Amino acid sequence: MSAFSEIHEVLGQYFDTLYFCDLEKFDAVFHPQAIYATADEAPLLHRSMPEYRKVIASRRSPASRNEQRRDIVEAIEVAGENTAFARVRCSIGERDFLDMLSLVRTEGRWLIIAKIFQIIENKE
Repeated sequence: MSAFSEIHEVLGQYFDTLYFCDLEKFDAVFHPQAIYATADEAPLLHRSMPEYRKVIASRRSPASRNEQRRDIVEAIEVAGENTAFARVRCSIGERDFLDMLSLVRTEGRWLIIAKIFQIIENKE
């Protein structure tokens, strides 16, 4: 399987993580030392993976609310054998998110090492 295909598969699991609040998938797609941040909060919002995992665990899943999925992979750039970037969009509740995901290949699999995102209020 190509790096592009492997990364696309990880992104599908990432979207499932958010839509179903699936902690098993969370553990499968995020590196334990990954960075989670946005400058849309004041002050800058930064969470460790254990903190972010608790947020996902306590969230009512979009699936349980029968929300329409709006998952889009806008771009994947492979920088080398072990480094890549993905620009993706998804929605949770009334918010749309533009996620800039940095990925690393470690121990034979791709993992998200940084999630930096922009919040876009959904006007629909």
